[in-house]
Amino acid sequence: MGRPITGAVQDGAARPMTAVRPAGYTSSMTRGSTFDPLGQSRGPAAPLEAKNEDTPEEKIKILEKKVNDLIEESCMAHSTGALQLALEKAKEAGRKERTLVRQREQSGNADHVNLDLTYSVLLNLANQYANNEMFPEALNSYQVIVKNKMFSNAGRLKVNMANIYVRQKSYPKAIKFYRMALDQISNAHKEMRIKIMQNIGVVFVRMGQYSDAITSFEHIMSESPNVKTGFNLILCYYAIGDRERMKKAFQKLISVPLGVDDEDKYIPSSDDSDSGMVIEAIRNDRLHQMERDLKVLAEKYIMTAAKLIAPDIETSFVTGFDWCVDMVKSSQYVELANDLEINKAITYLRQKDFNQAVETLKTFEKKDSRVKSAAATNLSFLYFLEKDYEQADRYADLAMTADRYNPAALINKGNTVFIKQDHEKAGEFYKEALRNDSSCTEGLYNLGLTYKRLNRLEEALDCFLKLHAILRNSAQVMYQLSSLYELLEDPQQAIEWLIQVLSVTHTDPRALARLGELYDGEGDKSQALQYYYESFRYFPSNIDVIEWLGAYYIETHFCEKAIQYFERATLIQPTQVKWQLMVASCYRRSGNYQKALETYKDIHRKFPENVECLRFLVRLCTDMGLQDVQEYATKLKKAEKMKEVREQRVKAGREGSARSRREGREGSAGESDVTVATGQIWSMWSPEVLRRGKIETSSCRDSCVCLCASLSHLSTHAAGRQASPPPCSPPPRRPALLRVHVQTHAPLV
Repeated sequence: MGRPITGAVQDGAARPMTAVRPAGYTSSMTRGSTFDPLGQSRGPAAPLEAKNEDTPEEKIKILEKKVNDLIEESCMAHSTGALQLALEKAKEAGRKERTLVRQREQSGNADHVNLDLTYSVLLNLANQYANNEMFPEALNSYQVIVKNKMFSNAGRLKVNMANIYVRQKSYPKAIKFYRMALDQISNAHKEMRIKIMQNIGVVFVRMGQYSDAITSFEHIMSESPNVKTGFNLILCYYAIGDRERMKKAFQKLISVPLGVDDEDKYIPSSDDSDSGMVIEAIRNDRLHQMERDLKVLAEKYIMTAAKLIAPDIETSFVTGFDWCVDMVKSSQYVELANDLEINKAITYLRQKDFNQAVETLKTFEKKDSRVKSAAATNLSFLYFLEKDYEQADRYADLAMTADRYNPAALINKGNTVFIKQDHEKAGEFYKEALRNDSSCTEGLYNLGLTYKRLNRLEEALDCFLKLHAILRNSAQVMYQLSSLYELLEDPQQAIEWLIQVLSVTHTDPRALARLGELYDGEGDKSQALQYYYESFRYFPSNIDVIEWLGAYYIETHFCEKAIQYFERATLIQPTQVKWQLMVASCYRRSGNYQKALETYKDIHRKFPENVECLRFLVRLCTDMGLQDVQEYATKLKKAEKMKEVREQRVKAGREGSARSRREGREGSAGESDVTVATGQIWSMWSPEVLRRGKIETSSCRDSCVCLCASLSHLSTHAAGRQASPPPCSPPPRRPALLRVHVQTHAPLV
């Protein structure tokens, strides 16, 4: 029979190949034809038909796109802080969406309403109302969503409504809506339910219902414990004074798992270069940063809770601190135990038990370098306060040896050098502290004071301007700027900075008096009177202010008003005869001669040898024709003679002293140099200080606005009480205090 026939060509006709027709083969192909499976030989394809945008469907699609774009623009504006623009975009999106619904109804497609788009528009509008604090409008928008049964899961928006009621301080309504939202959220959303219950507990705390708050927090700690809820639970137990439950809550707090991996995984391996590159890449990524922030937050809550409950859980705060330290040592936060010990020392400082504080801090001298440096820094600060500058310098050196990059230690070292009048070297320490920590405001402040003492006013001005950019509302910094501009002979700038000081501290009598003095120097008596009077109103015991006000009213011929000021000066300085003479002079100038005579007689009884008083008594008795004139004239002659004798004795004494000094210069020139130098040093202090024989902070003319670390304002690296200032310049310049530094490595709240 032979072989079956294949696809050979027979009679010039091609065999049909229908199986490969999709690949471009057809039955009409013959030998010699061109292979063109894509049909490119037929030319370009015909152009697409243009869409007809006039159709209702196309108009609806375009409008939907515009609404979505407006919602996105509103959200983006809110993210950049443009709240008003975000609200306008949200309103416009709402108007466009309503237009879209009407178009659907007109085209007969009302059943195909895009509910998701409507929900997005309403929710965004409500959120933007809330962000702009338009709470009634926001609540109305949320109500529209919640009441619409077509929106699924809209009930959880009652949480947003409850948040608004919290901001309005309508706490009962807030709790009602939180509970309504809790009822509409299933148990599958466990994390959201926990957060709502936490909000309920916080609202109960604000209402003072601690028992109800405890119920919420205890439920959370049993279901899903976290450090924030544990800390809130301790606060509630502290509010009701339950010692035992405070202890249990603290133990729960330190046992809360953070879910943070061990830091050892970020240490690169020496034998595996690939893993080292991976570790370098993830060491500072956002996940690791989040882990560090969570750990820092947990340590902050634990430290704050320990400091809060330690004085109350036992009979004494020492026993309470020891219990907290033991608990922390047995937990995952063992490194916080040393920080708690340092806080115990700071608590001794608050109680002004300096010996115990020093003893506690000295126990850290043999600990690791970090804790040793912190303890030595605090000891340096304490000895600086007690004016034991040698010990302060010793412990500052010890702190620097333990940790050379500790800015607090460098600042304390600079302060001890500053006290020794080595301002150049002190400035170097402050600069090094700033190189180690550019945000160290104490170092920048003290560097500015150092430049000011060295009379490098432009550099001091630069330091305080930088500090003002960091501490915008610091009255001390603004006062220093005013003082520098005054030294630079720019009184207008000095006045402007003092006005800014008063915008922060409205009732500072020293700043008010200084501003009055500047206006008086500029010749503006009316403004000077206003500020001097305000200073007197807030602090009616400033003799300089009282004297200026009295002199002003005498100059303007209102002697009756001047009397009240000089009478107050008499009460403040009863041994100073000049104030009583001024009172009598005001009576005499105002024409009340009888009252003036009585006042002069009273002054004569207190100061019988005062020549000026006797002269006015003689004059008044003569003018009024009184018989006492002869008696007072005799007393006046005796007083003048005694005054002349005293002046002669003083003159003779001065001549003898001058002769002795000349003989001393001939014998020893070096001794003269010592005397002159000593005179220069003591001339920096006021007469009151010289009479007392000691230097006190209160002797400075304007010490009330000086800046210094304070125990009542503890931060993560500074605590203490006001340090004594270095020698201040002569009045009326305001002295500036060095900032001393106390270090605590644990965050203090």
